[in-house]
Amino acid sequence: MAAFVALLLAFTLGGCATIQRDAAIDVPDPGRLPSAQKAVSVAGLRPCNDGAANTLHIDPSQPVNILVHGCNGSTGRFHALAEVLAFHGQQSACLAYNDRDSLMVSSGQLARAVDSLAHYLDAPQITVIGHSMGGLVARKALVADRPEPVRNTQIDLRLVTVSAPFSGIAAARMCAAPALRVATLGLNDLLCWLVSGDNWYEITSASDFIQKPGSLAAQVSRHLKVVTDERGACRRRSDTGRCIESDTIFSLAEQRHPPVTRAALTTDVEVVAGHVEIVGESGVTPHKLIDVFQREGIVRATPPERQSAFQALLAQLYGQ
Repeated sequence: MAAFVALLLAFTLGGCATIQRDAAIDVPDPGRLPSAQKAVSVAGLRPCNDGAANTLHIDPSQPVNILVHGCNGSTGRFHALAEVLAFHGQQSACLAYNDRDSLMVSSGQLARAVDSLAHYLDAPQITVIGHSMGGLVARKALVADRPEPVRNTQIDLRLVTVSAPFSGIAAARMCAAPALRVATLGLNDLLCWLVSGDNWYEITSASDFIQKPGSLAAQVSRHLKVVTDERGACRRRSDTGRCIESDTIFSLAEQRHPPVTRAALTTDVEVVAGHVEIVGESGVTPHKLIDVFQREGIVRATPPERQSAFQALLAQLYGQ
């Protein structure tokens, strides 16, 4: 039992990496966004910051990106990425969800939000970008064979997932061990719930959520799947260079699940980067992710004459 508790603690501390924020990230920079012509309220969506306002200001004639954070996150975790998109004239909203809810509940919330947002767009084009556990939520929201799928058949949808554990989270494997669940008379399940919440079983490799990922809905034109090779990645080092906080959260095996990786319209791109490094935090600029996004057409190319201004924005957002 002691070993099991230690495993759960490892999952708590490692499986859900917290991304640090920096005061500079809260400085508004509208970049080159199109003129916001309409103020709308969509249940589950809000601006990508931690402010109290829930109103989105959008240009209905332009595409929208929906950003989905991982566990131990908040809408503000993706504020910097939203600013990167804004600099390139792309507008964003963030999904505000409870990462302790069932993943089916959270993905249903996202599916409804996609439908509702599309109602306000002239020719709805929406890209959903999910990191870590947010990637699980994002993909499940956009499959056809789910309760309450996205119903609007006119939406042009793109899915982007980054470092998502589509094979299940290995650190939670004991939560699905039948013998242990019986032997502990339910204590195993209780401990797993205390650590992860209502999604405690869904994140294991034995769950239907993982084993039956579903086929992408007809509205989805592509799935860009960014896989991070996190081996040896270090988030924080001592003055002597010793790693004191690892940035290795999910293995390649956890991120690669054949029914997802081999699905139609899915492009698998591998990047050598840590779990937090890939999306950036204070002191760490996500150059690798931006490069992939620009190469794959998720973020527009930076005009040569705007390169200097873009680098200045990145320094402001990520404190470098």
